[in-house]
Amino acid sequence: MTEKIAFAGLGNMGLPMAEQLLKARRQVCAFDLSEASVQKAVASGATAAASLADLADGADTIITMLPAGAHVRGIYLGPEGLIALAEPGTLLIDCSTIDVETSRAIGDAAIAAGHQMIDAPVTGGVMAARVGKLNFIVGGTEASVERARPLLDIMGQKVLHAGDQGSGIGVKICNNMSLGISMIAAAETLMMAKRLGLDLNRTHEIISNASGANWPLANYCPLPGFVDGVPANSGYRPGFSAAMMRKDLRLAQEAALAVGAITPLGAHALAIFSHFCDTGDAETDYSGISKLIGGDAWDYPFSPKG
Repeated sequence: MTEKIAFAGLGNMGLPMAEQLLKARRQVCAFDLSEASVQKAVASGATAAASLADLADGADTIITMLPAGAHVRGIYLGPEGLIALAEPGTLLIDCSTIDVETSRAIGDAAIAAGHQMIDAPVTGGVMAARVGKLNFIVGGTEASVERARPLLDIMGQKVLHAGDQGSGIGVKICNNMSLGISMIAAAETLMMAKRLGLDLNRTHEIISNASGANWPLANYCPLPGFVDGVPANSGYRPGFSAAMMRKDLRLAQEAALAVGAITPLGAHALAIFSHFCDTGDAETDYSGISKLIGGDAWDYPFSPKG
């Protein structure tokens, strides 16, 4: 009997992930509040679920990729939620990037109902999702992770086991706080080099191989022409939007506040990305923060004006 994979959440990330499963000839049943998104999945070979009950019926594995914690709670909990609707023993995989508290609450409820569950947020963005090169940061038992691995391997290139259920989300939030800070650092570094009149190609090459290197500078450069295939080369079309980075930085600050962690650079990065989004660039790739930093220095609200 063919394994039924139920997939809920067919947005910019979820749809290409589901399409990777379809390309691997897996049976996928798709659900989304957007009928247009469902029809795109159907055009790629999925069947459409008319309701959550239809989605869960006979599913061996349910995968969700949703925007926020409220959506995850809404789809999983309650008498009409997936935890109640799914048959005991179903594997639940939530790939959403949400708050740790919600992830752990959903996991506890799923396990209490007799399911296996992992949280498996991703890194790599839309470009990686389209070619099956995502990295999954996974929280859950070893048995649950191994059960999920064949499907995660289709959609991604790495499965990184972070610990117990909820740990994947925690590590993802920490990672993206570091990423947001690093992208701002890369943009500030290159724009200062430009204002100093330095050769930017040589500057980029040297720093990318020196002690000041970071991942965005070397691999996801915020200025065009230095690294092949990055959003900076195509007008900062996302990729990973500034709005999504703001969301993750906000989650990081909420988590920091909850546990008393001191994260001043994370807070500052959130303020910078929030300003960037609020001034019209929410759907710009997050590397486009260089446009804000590269503008007139006197108009950049976070630089010293001494």
